[in-house]
Amino acid sequence: MTPWLRRLHKWIGLVIALQFLVWLGSGLTMSLLDQDTVAGGHHQAASAPAPRWPPGMRSPAQVLADAARPVQSIDSHWLAGRPVYRLAHKADVWLADAQSGRPVAVTAKDAAAIAVADYIGDGHPSDAELLPEPTLEARGHAGPIWRIDFSDDDRTTLYVSGRDGRILERRNDTWRLFDIVWMLHIMDYAGRQNFNNPLVVMAASGGLWMALSGVWLLVASLRMEEFVPPRWRPRRELTVFDAEGSRLRSVESHSGDTIYLALGRQGLQLPSSCGGGQSCGLCEVRVRGHAPPPTSADRAHLTASRLKLGYRLACNLPVCADSAIEVAGGAALWTERIAEVARVTAVTPFLREIVLAPAAPLGPEFQPGAYVQVHVPPYRLRPHDIVHPEHRDDWSGLDLPPALACKASVRRSYSLALPVAADGQITLLVRFSPGRTGRKRQPAGKGSTYLYGLKPGDAVRFSGPFGDFALKPGANEKVFIGGGAGMAPLRAMIHALLDGGATERIHYWYGARSRREAPYVDEMAELARRHANFSWHLVLSDETPEEGGAIGGMVHEAAHEHLLRMHPELQRCEFYLCGPPAMLAATRRMLEHLGIDEARIAFDDFKI
Repeated sequence: MTPWLRRLHKWIGLVIALQFLVWLGSGLTMSLLDQDTVAGGHHQAASAPAPRWPPGMRSPAQVLADAARPVQSIDSHWLAGRPVYRLAHKADVWLADAQSGRPVAVTAKDAAAIAVADYIGDGHPSDAELLPEPTLEARGHAGPIWRIDFSDDDRTTLYVSGRDGRILERRNDTWRLFDIVWMLHIMDYAGRQNFNNPLVVMAASGGLWMALSGVWLLVASLRMEEFVPPRWRPRRELTVFDAEGSRLRSVESHSGDTIYLALGRQGLQLPSSCGGGQSCGLCEVRVRGHAPPPTSADRAHLTASRLKLGYRLACNLPVCADSAIEVAGGAALWTERIAEVARVTAVTPFLREIVLAPAAPLGPEFQPGAYVQVHVPPYRLRPHDIVHPEHRDDWSGLDLPPALACKASVRRSYSLALPVAADGQITLLVRFSPGRTGRKRQPAGKGSTYLYGLKPGDAVRFSGPFGDFALKPGANEKVFIGGGAGMAPLRAMIHALLDGGATERIHYWYGARSRREAPYVDEMAELARRHANFSWHLVLSDETPEEGGAIGGMVHEAAHEHLLRMHPELQRCEFYLCGPPAMLAATRRMLEHLGIDEARIAFDDFKI
């Protein structure tokens, strides 16, 4: 539930945060505006004392007796210097002449005279305009209403009642600005006066839900032990084994620490792209003995079969007692290697091949599908330090900051892009992560920026190899589906198969947005020409296919349409997947719908 709640919390929080900014901005604007100016007081004349009521006028009793309808109240009144009586019954109001008792209508001349008498300033009045129904500026009043505009800098407008001649509203540009921010503040975009409208209720309810879900997520993400200093917590022994069951070493930790943190404090850095944030799923370990129930983060990143075998995320697994775990990679976790950059080749505008020559020979564990962790030191680079001259036009469209910096050492994972060469060199394929492209405003990728700044002769430190993405033994028909930087491990596997004399049928479906973004196209086409059992298919999603055999659409859909849906022995095939998360998830769903056994699917999720 927690990952789902976290995503919902994030998106609802974005909506509520935007409305919160509107509330803050509108409230600040209203507080800065002068309320006397908003009310039109700076153009309002002082109230003059009412003149003496002239003698000989009809008495109120006589006016009431002559009224042809019910009357609830009556009071003396003046209409542009003319004595009248104002009569009212419920919401109905009308005037009667104080001398004759006859009904009196408010004319345009009367309205203009009333407005001029109420106004002070250098503006000239317009002709009175009769409004049968009130506008937004005179909302809350019943019509008819006379409107008189004045030609001052504030664009003052007075609204005079067409029933009794009273000044109903004084409006100006300052009030109009106030009215707009008031509308935004109370979220009543129609009438601009209902503070209890459904949008406000929904926003307030969303804010309350955000607070409650935030408290829940805080409680779910923290453990009580984290509030206790380590020296006050019991000490626990954590024994580390490799995947083959050989004991590597024991480390001391404190109760309540996570496995990831406990190993990290001893210099055993588990693979991770999120620094223990439960979002990448790379730091999996296998618990020896009884494994605790999987958490929501475990279920989100690990398959059901691996959960049954006792695999858990180390960043989410607390040390509660003396325990033992198995880690992939074994001693490679704390073994640091040094290599020299042999060459850097830009294969596409944003994909570069980096060849490293290790200082010491590599062992047989460096197999296709494995990845290494590059140790990224602190650095500070400028955009021109990483731009390849051949692709300056492509890079000019990126919104890069003036300086690209990494303040603390980090580790980033990169798959082998070719089998380890006879001279021991390893090949990496690195995709640059601009971070600030389009609507995204995250920092540029720390690992890719560092590697893009390397030149031949530079020293690089790395650990590894890691990972369990590997070719399965046997000669079953193989289907490779990839995209983006997922080309790296799939390319290494295909070269290992073909160079090793594999005779089984091998299909490779690779997706890119355009042909310009697809690496090693000519190389793959050449392999297909040289090996009859290998077929290569380029799928372009954002570019109309031209000559050269490319297919349009999404790569998993193209593989399904042109191969999988009509394959006679689909259940005997092996599938190898690697690429962006969306492509990987869509391909895995497709294979699940086709009924492919999970054991026949191998994938590497870069979590980017």
